[in-house]
Amino acid sequence: MITTVQETKRPVLGQVLICSGCCCGRTDKGKPEIPLEWLKTSWKQAGLLRSVQLTISGCLGPCDLTNVACILTPQGQIWLGGLKDEVHYQALFDWAIASTEAGYLFDVPETLKIHIFERFRFP
Repeated sequence: MITTVQETKRPVLGQVLICSGCCCGRTDKGKPEIPLEWLKTSWKQAGLLRSVQLTISGCLGPCDLTNVACILTPQGQIWLGGLKDEVHYQALFDWAIASTEAGYLFDVPETLKIHIFERFRFP
């Protein structure tokens, strides 16, 4: 699994990983479907891939959460779980556009802050 922003020839602001594996985006388990094609097309058409990379990944876990995404920044990881509405994916897309235009990553939008979780917790 990718845990840091990947080195590329072009400097990037960050990377968004979208989980498409395991049970996260499977409608056959009654889970909401992730709009993967919309995300890929929108990201590409907006020219975001050069600044905020989008990676469709296998299982990011934990499998008790649906529709997991991870935002990788040079400062660390921001894990989001339970993204189920189009408004969540639109907020992620709008955040990437605004960050690209500003030249730095903005904080996670309010719409998504309630979906932040700690991926690993140690006593």
